[in-house]
Amino acid sequence: MTHTDISMVRRRLIGAATVWGLTAPWWAHAAPPAGTFIERTLHHPVPGGVAVLDLGTAATMPVANFNGQRVLVIQDADRHWKAIVGLDLKTRPGQHSLVVQGQLAVGFQVGSKRYREQRITLKNKSHVNPDPQQQARFEREYKEQMQAYASFREEGPSNVVFEKPVPGRLTSPFGLRRFFNGEERNPHSGLDFAAPTGTAVKVPADGIVTIVADYFFNGKTVFVDHGQGLITMFCHLSTFDVRVGDRVSRGDVVARSGATGRATGPHLHWNVSLNNARVDPAIFIGAFQA
Repeated sequence: MTHTDISMVRRRLIGAATVWGLTAPWWAHAAPPAGTFIERTLHHPVPGGVAVLDLGTAATMPVANFNGQRVLVIQDADRHWKAIVGLDLKTRPGQHSLVVQGQLAVGFQVGSKRYREQRITLKNKSHVNPDPQQQARFEREYKEQMQAYASFREEGPSNVVFEKPVPGRLTSPFGLRRFFNGEERNPHSGLDFAAPTGTAVKVPADGIVTIVADYFFNGKTVFVDHGQGLITMFCHLSTFDVRVGDRVSRGDVVARSGATGRATGPHLHWNVSLNNARVDPAIFIGAFQA
């Protein structure tokens, strides 16, 4: 089977997430049945990772919450409902619980993962220590982005297994402890791709564009809401191909890569967020490294 054939099979399997109306109790399975497609692909329950939890085969979609946030629930090819839970980098290893239908707790285990360090030298010192006016601008922009990440639309995503948004090689991975000019800052919240300025950036699933803006640190930035708390963000862009409110389909070009904002050269920075938790985008393109 060729790489193209495998990609076609993956797309068809994800596209088969349809309501079947079965009546078996959804609490019958506390862990995913071994070998289901979404579980095999996305289940990496570590800080910064994703937990896929089986919720059985109820006639209607169960409502699930983790740490007070609604969780994406989708039907897999085996007709079981699966909760796809984002685990941010601050998630402690050990036992955790998913609240389902407001009362039942589905337990799951989170493992541990060590992330590497990265040290970067920036010529623009304000991108390390902004002045008061720049700091005020950043705080306004940060609030706007946090509101976008916290959005939850009932409409589910068209797919949860992605193609890369640009064809370039992966460079800086998710979770790096980052030091700018020797000063530690927040860990790397996304995945970087080598991409010459002007490379087409393609959206990985259907969605609605919620942010098109030029930010102090991120540079030119696009947010796409794919439904049920699955949000993707693209930044350091050179130009935009969409506007706020546009509906986009998987594979549409939303922008062109660049080096705007806090960037040392042309590349694409890509974030994936689930239930308001930034998680490793490599999981969704089959490139996760334990």
